[in-house]
Amino acid sequence: MRKVRALLVSAALATGVLLSMTAAPAQAESIRYVYYLQPDCYNGGNLGIQWGWWTSFRCSYENDRWYLYA
Repeated sequence: MRKVRALLVSAALATGVLLSMTAAPAQAESIRYVYYLQPDCYNGGNLGIQWGWWTSFRCSYENDRWYLYA
């Protein structure tokens, strides 16, 4: 029984370490919205900062659309 418990504890610790190393950072950049016009993208990004949704953003033109990353 002692060996089984030690094995389970070791497996749980290894899993926790593995998950913490592969998890994305808290402020990982992701797509927040897609716009047709550049001014709309920048307005949306600035609005998100004002409302506290994110601390920084960028707009990127890809495939005839403006993508807001924050």
